[in-house]
Amino acid sequence: MNPVQKSRYNAYEEPSKDVVERLANTKKRLVDEKKEREKQNPKPTKEELVEKDQHAKLIGQLKAAEARNRIRIMRLRYQANKAQEINHLISCQPSAMKAVRLQALVPSKSDITEKNDTLEKLARDQVEALLNDETNLITQRIS
Repeated sequence: MNPVQKSRYNAYEEPSKDVVERLANTKKRLVDEKKEREKQNPKPTKEELVEKDQHAKLIGQLKAAEARNRIRIMRLRYQANKAQEINHLISCQPSAMKAVRLQALVPSKSDITEKNDTLEKLARDQVEALLNDETNLITQRIS
């Protein structure tokens, strides 16, 4: 018989005593190892499970707080960089009137809490005079 036919034939025969003995030894060894592992690592009690669950929740809350803090810091850094860039653009305007217009249109801080008029009457009149000066007589700079 060729090897393939022999293996098919042997698949339906009873295993030899040697093979049966080795299978029994292997099963016994696996059972013994499982018992040994259970002795070394006993199952946790309910109290330990509850404590472990509370610890996991606490760790989750701490990680969430750290993530919120990182996001807050990134947002503040972005807002500061944006305000700095807008202030730089305002300071680089060729005339004071253009600078005032840009500052009025694009405020450097986006989170204005109070939308009341922050200018006094005299300052308001000066700003309006600058904005109404179409010929740049007030703001024309000497080169």
